[in-house]
Amino acid sequence: MRHRNKTNSLGRTASHKKAMLANMATSLVKHKRIKTTLAKAKVLRTYVEPLITRCKNDTTHNRRVVFGYLQDKYAVSELFRDVAPKIGDRPGGYTRILKLGHRMGDNAEICIVELVDFNTTYKPNEKKKKTTRKRTRRAGSKTTENVVEEKVETVVEEKLDETNVAEVVEEVVEEKVVDTNEEIKEEDKKEE
Repeated sequence: MRHRNKTNSLGRTASHKKAMLANMATSLVKHKRIKTTLAKAKVLRTYVEPLITRCKNDTTHNRRVVFGYLQDKYAVSELFRDVAPKIGDRPGGYTRILKLGHRMGDNAEICIVELVDFNTTYKPNEKKKKTTRKRTRRAGSKTTENVVEEKVETVVEEKLDETNVAEVVEEVVEEKVVDTNEEIKEEDKKEE
């Protein structure tokens, strides 16, 4: 019976569970994101977050304690060198669990465990741009960008003798964009 046993043994012996969690924690520190089952992720969170909290105070004793758990000196050095400065002001909750669904073979619930401050794809402060649908052109018709590029290339080749090519390109683009838009509108009217 498991009365008053709060921790999940994950169906493993104590030594196997300890080794598995050390390997998963090392992978999480090195790669900043790992894919695993939900049960393992929940146990991993309780294992790795106290270690990250220890990293806030960089002392020899804390390094030795963390090494006792991880057993990988490269992961320990990365934890103290890269992770600790980023999470220094965070009071806790260093990991995030994102559920992905169920695995095909055994229907186990799969998730991603990641370090919160190292996620580059999810940025809550950035506003998403509104996308508008644009009318697609028929095949063979020239777009504004293509015509502008052709005209810019021809004029730049003519004025290439000048020393500052960047200024020439800016002048040509400013001059030709208005002319090109009008020409394309006229061509569209002729085709229709």
